[in-house]
Amino acid sequence: MSQIPAAEPYEQLAAALRDEFAAVHPPSTVARCVDAARYGALEVVGHAHPMLVERIARKHLQVLAMGATGRA
Repeated sequence: MSQIPAAEPYEQLAAALRDEFAAVHPPSTVARCVDAARYGALEVVGHAHPMLVERIARKHLQVLAMGATGRA
């Protein structure tokens, strides 16, 4: 079973993404995307490097933003 990495780098990452997407998404949506990216990376590649989690979460948030504006 994969070991879940410490939360600190992910909390910082979530804070940065909350700031970046503040005009588009509520903090709860950003937190869910970061969590989903983190656990998805663990399942798929066996580790969740913060840079990988950031890339995945940012893509999720961008897609959600496009869907919200009807550009999907």
